[in-house]
Parts: sequence; C-alpha cells; structure tokens
Amino acid sequence: MTETAAGFLTQEAHDRLKAELDQLTGEGRIEIARKIEEAREEGDLKENGGYHAAREEQGKMEARIRQLTELLQTATIGETPPDDGVVEPGMLVTVEIFGDEETFLLGNREIADGSDLQVFSEKSAMGAAIHGKSVGDSTSYEAPNGKTIDVKIIAAKPYTG
Repeated sequence: MTETAAGFLTQEAHDRLKAELDQLTGEGRIEIARKIEEAREEGDLKENGGYHAAREEQGKMEARIRQLTELLQTATIGETPPDDGVVEPGMLVTVEIFGDEETFLLGNREIADGSDLQVFSEKSAMGAAIHGKSVGDSTSYEAPNGKTIDVKIIAAKPYTG
C-alpha cells in the first residue's frame, strides 16, 4: 500500500529512507540487472523460473523506488517534537475512543519502520481532529461513514523509535 499524502517524517527516518533509495538506485539496480542477465543466459525465457523471479524482483524494486522518491519529495521533515503534551506529527498518542484506549503514531508509517505500531497520518480525519490538542482535551471528528466519533487525548509523547 502506498501513501500519497506523505506527511511528517523525522530527520532520522528521512535519512534512512534516502539511504535506502540510494542503495536501490545504485547497487540494487546493478545487482538485479546482473541476475536478469545470468538467468537470460540459461536459455528459453518462457520456461526460465530464475528469469521470471528476477524480473518480478525488479518490478517490486522499481515500485519501491517510485514510492520512496515521491515520499521524500513531498514529506515534511522535522525534528522529534518536544515532550509538551501537545499532539503533533512524530508523537506517540494514546486516545480514548469508544471507551477503549488506543495508542498510535501520528505521522508517516515509515517513521515506525520495522514495528507493528499503528500509524495515522496527521491528514486523516482523526489525525486532523487531534492535531494541536493537548493531553486531557476531548474532540470529535466525522468518520467516512458519516458518524461523529468522540476522542479524548490520554497521552502524547515524542516517538523515539
């Protein structure tokens, strides 16, 4: 799944993604071209599993390159926000919603790379509703189905990865 609204990235996440993009567009492309050429030398391409696997890998790599390029061009880069209890991108936020507590990262899913942390964009309905609110504040937003959802901010701490 690609995210077209890039949103907020920490400088650390930006640097990590830039390094990944550089690797994919440099060494990565050279390596996949080598794999394709080696598989091509094996003969009949219609029944060459190695060739088809390498081409599929190339397609996935090129898709990731496009995703990273767009993300890095459109993202807002910033430092980790201050620990002041105000909800903003880069914060690990705990809210009470429907009587249950839910914790998530406000920002871009690439910030939480490798974790199973749930992420909401600051441009999403809930993200926009809680952005700028403080711990203890209550607010509401309209869900895509038209229902009004009440949210109370329980905690907001900078995400440290």
